[in-house]
Amino acid sequence: MKVLLLKDVYKLGRAGDVKKVANGYGRNYLIPQGFAIPATPNSIKMAESIGNKASERRAVLNNELKGVADILQSIEIRFPVKAGETGKLYGSVSAQMIIDKLKEMKDIEVLRHQVVMEPIRNLGEYDIPVNLTLDLVPEIKVIVHREGEVRRVVVPEPVLETVATEIPVEEEIPVAEDLPEMDEETAEA
Repeated sequence: MKVLLLKDVYKLGRAGDVKKVANGYGRNYLIPQGFAIPATPNSIKMAESIGNKASERRAVLNNELKGVADILQSIEIRFPVKAGETGKLYGSVSAQMIIDKLKEMKDIEVLRHQVVMEPIRNLGEYDIPVNLTLDLVPEIKVIVHREGEVRRVVVPEPVLETVATEIPVEEEIPVAEDLPEMDEETAEA
């Protein structure tokens, strides 16, 4: 079945495109939802005007969502989880968990179908794309780490040297050999 798209449809095409789709997909989803109409000779003549109007709407929408995309691009979400020795999670990090964390952190609402990912099942860092529009797809950095662990921050050597030289040492730290011995009663307490 051929349909003329009235709106942009993710992974199918842009408004004004004529696409061949499965009969059931066209009749049961695209047409009832208002995403498409059957491609007839008369509707194909309208395709160019539909495409032009959709391009204008898309440009306005991209301008409105540019600020949201910049915020999403800079976000780093951390998930402390339980994991085995090999780094495999006991469970997974789902798209809904990421959406909930976004809502909690920045009060940004994203729909489930906009977050394109499979559930995360291993420790590590992931870049998760969020489809705001067909043209605007920022990526969120998601870090999945073990509970109780903190991601190590690597500090460049010149910074370490300046920190070491700026901290004065006022007194000597006692070594275990220099400490007085404890009797058994004090050790048990």
